Amino acid sequence: VVMVFYGSKGKSNPVFMENRVDHQTKNQITYDIHLPSDLGMLFKVRLGLQSLENSISQLSLHHFKIQNTSTLDTFSLTINKTLFLNGDRWIEFPIQWPLKEALSVVTYHLTVFSRNILSERNLVHMTACIYGTHGDTGDRSLLRPLQNVQHGEENESFLVIVDAVELGELDKIVLLISSKTDCKLNIKKLHVKEAAKEHPIYVFEMNGEFSVDANKPEIQRDIPRSFVIRGDKQKNDLDNNSNKDGSQARNVTEYTIKVYTGDKRGAGTDANVHIILFGNEDKSEVFQLTQSLEHQNPFERGKVDTFKIKTKKLGSLYSIEIGHNGKGFASGWFLEKVEITDVSRNSVYCFYCNRSVDQSIITLYTLFSF
Repeated sequence: VVMVFYGSKGKSNPVFMENRVDHQTKNQITYDIHLPSDLGMLFKVRLGLQSLENSISQLSLHHFKIQNTSTLDTFSLTINKTLFLNGDRWIEFPIQWPLKEALSVVTYHLTVFSRNILSERNLVHMTACIYGTHGDTGDRSLLRPLQNVQHGEENESFLVIVDAVELGELDKIVLLISSKTDCKLNIKKLHVKEAAKEHPIYVFEMNGEFSVDANKPEIQRDIPRSFVIRGDKQKNDLDNNSNKDGSQARNVTEYTIKVYTGDKRGAGTDANVHIILFGNEDKSEVFQLTQSLEHQNPFERGKVDTFKIKTKKLGSLYSIEIGHNGKGFASGWFLEKVEITDVSRNSVYCFYCNRSVDQSIITLYTLFSF
C-alpha cells in the first residue's frame, strides 16, 4: 500500500506503508508515517497498490483515519471500496478539517482518439496523469477497463473513467508509454471532461506517432492543454451577467491583443493560434485568435493582427502562453512580439519573442508596461 499526500504548499513523495505499529486488531492495520513539514494544510490523499503482480488481486478498504501525533488533529472517513488488479488501482479522497470547506470527488471522462492503440493494447502499457490547479491524478492506467470503444476506418476512440478529487482548471496531461515489443502508436488527441457535465471539454492535441522500443525506457510526453470547448451557456455567461448584475460586469474587462508576425521568408502561418493571459490576480481561459480586425487571413508575413477578447479581470499581466496546432500548408510561424492593452486600466504590456514558434506552447514574460 502506498499513499501520496497533498497540501496547500505541495505534495509528498509516495509514502509506503511499511512501519506497522505493534498493537494490531483484526482487519485493522496502523502505520507510523513521517510527512514533510512544508506541505502546508493537507487537502487530499491518494491511496493505492504499488504492485499487484506477485501478490493479491484486490484490496477492500473500509475505513481510513489519520491523526497528527503532535496536535492530535484527527480526520476519518468511511470508504467501502475495492481496488482491483484489472481496474483503477487508486482511490482519492479529500481531507476535511473543521471550518474548512473540502473539495469534492469528481468522475472524469478521458477519451483517447488514436489510429491503432486498440490493436496493440495487449502489448502496450500506457498511463496518464492529469494536472490541474488543485493538483494531479497520479498515473492512471489507460488500457485496462475500456469503455465506449469505437472503431472507424482510420480512427478509433475509447473512454477511460477516472475518479479524483476535483482538479480545478486542467493544464496538461503527462503520458507514459512502454511496450513488451517494438511497435508504433499513433495518438491524435485527448479529451477530458467531468462525467456529470457536458462542458467544458479540455482538448489536448498530439497528432504524433511514437516508436516504442521494448529494450528502451518508457516514453514520457508532456501534453499542454490546446484549448477548451465551452457550452453555449458558458459562452454567454459574460453577456448575461452584464445584463443581470452590474457588479459582476465590473469584474469583466476587455483586452486588445496585437500580434506582430516577423518580416522574413516563411514567417507567416496558416495554423490556428491560441493564447492564455496570466496576471497577478488570475489567469484567463484559452482564446483562439481567429477573427483579426485587419485581415481575413491572419498571421501573414510582416503583418500586425488585432484581436479583442473579454474575460475576468486578471490584474497586472506578467506572462502569456502562445502557440498553435501545427495544421495547415505552412504552419511554421516567426512571432516578433505581442502587445496587450488592458482597456479598463489603459495599460499596455509588451511581450517580445523574435523567434519561431512550433506547435508547442511557449511562455513569454513582459519586459515593461506603459
